[in-house]
Amino acid sequence: MKQITDIKQLFIADRPLIDLRAPIEFARGAFPNTINLPLLTDNERAAVGTCYKKHGQKAAIDLGHDLVCKEVRQQRTEAWIEFIRQNPGAVLYCFRGGLRSETVQQWLKQEGYALPRVTGGYKALRHLLMETIENVARDHSLVLLGGMTGVGKTELLPLLENSIDLEGHAHHRGSAFGGLPEGQPTNIEFENRIAIEFLKKSETGIRQWVVEHESRMIGANCLPAPLYLAMQDSPLVIVEAGIEERAERIRRDYVEQMRQQYRLLFGASDGDLQFCRFLQESLAKLQRKLGDRNWRELDAIMARALRQQLDQGETGLHMEWITFLLEHYYDKFYRKGIEKRSASIIFKGEGQACVDFLRQMRPGAIDPAASGTGS
Repeated sequence: MKQITDIKQLFIADRPLIDLRAPIEFARGAFPNTINLPLLTDNERAAVGTCYKKHGQKAAIDLGHDLVCKEVRQQRTEAWIEFIRQNPGAVLYCFRGGLRSETVQQWLKQEGYALPRVTGGYKALRHLLMETIENVARDHSLVLLGGMTGVGKTELLPLLENSIDLEGHAHHRGSAFGGLPEGQPTNIEFENRIAIEFLKKSETGIRQWVVEHESRMIGANCLPAPLYLAMQDSPLVIVEAGIEERAERIRRDYVEQMRQQYRLLFGASDGDLQFCRFLQESLAKLQRKLGDRNWRELDAIMARALRQQLDQGETGLHMEWITFLLEHYYDKFYRKGIEKRSASIIFKGEGQACVDFLRQMRPGAIDPAASGTGS
């Protein structure tokens, strides 16, 4: 029966994938366009695994067939068929491309559905993606987009066809206030999504990439080591903006829009409650670095601002704690960190000037001596 060996095209073409692994395996990390319709439940998988260790492969296979028989087999087969009908071109995979996917492939053929399975399974798919990141880090060039908190770096990335939005893939804005109500993906899923975007865009001939200047951790997600190491030697383009513009952007993104996100996800009442908790808990993360006195003062200001926002719909009071954090916390740490990378800066300017500069760059044409400013 048919096996797919050109697995790169699965990701490039966004082929729908049926992951036959147990839910506990799937939860550790999977791929986009994938649904988990397991052959074995977690308990069934554990029982088969124990049987394999004690009695060997044949006994384990026999037990698997005993566990998934009659009504159970029919229910699971119907679930696979329903997905196949809604997603023509679906492909099967299990962990190594072995017994589980081969068994399901045979069962589906008996029902009139000839589905291919992935040679090597999940392990082969995952290996390809991690190899993609390693190849980009080794063979391509990176340019980092940096700047103080609130300058709008993330807003500029969609304007560049060779950009990769690392924070978008992490579903986190990369600061103490960066968490989003939907939460973050597993680290494996985070790495997979980055790799797939690299894979797709590489097919168009891109060999120079723009990413934000990030620390190793974006919330709970950790950047792949090869990519992070390559970023340490990459040139920097710095976006500049005034304090008022930056504070206004943060008020809009982290106060107005964030409240709406919480309300959409949890409803008006619970959403407001969780939004307030989000802001206050985010500020509390900075208590040690701010000092107890500053933190208490800012916490009181934030509490007043939240009451006014909930009661009157006004968000102006938030500007006080936002501006304080920018001037006395974020900007201080940014200046300290950027001093170590000053020799890597090749351009400074406002947002559109940085975009124009990056658009005209060519791979291998980066010359620090030709650095400039758009200010």
